[in-house]
Amino acid sequence: MQRIADATVLRDSEPAPSRLKAKLYSALMRVETANGPLMSLQQNKFHGQALCVFEELVQIAPVGDRAKSANICRVCHARILAERIENAPIFWGGCPYVGFKNS
Repeated sequence: MQRIADATVLRDSEPAPSRLKAKLYSALMRVETANGPLMSLQQNKFHGQALCVFEELVQIAPVGDRAKSANICRVCHARILAERIENAPIFWGGCPYVGFKNS
């Protein structure tokens, strides 16, 4: 990733496509998940990270710590939409894929 960033000429007038941002985020999350468990949803929320509606549900659900440290985005339809549609119609707060189309 660093070699790509170093070789890329930044253009102020053209932001990266939201689909590309979504695919990169998904790939980075796969790498993080492969390296070990993620921070729990409760820890993320404690550190100021907004949770999406599905993460909020998992956080309050009576499930084990392993489920609460899983990458919920991996099974979410928002990820699929964001990776395939430029400026995907996703609107709920806390979803990282929503932010990609706004930046």
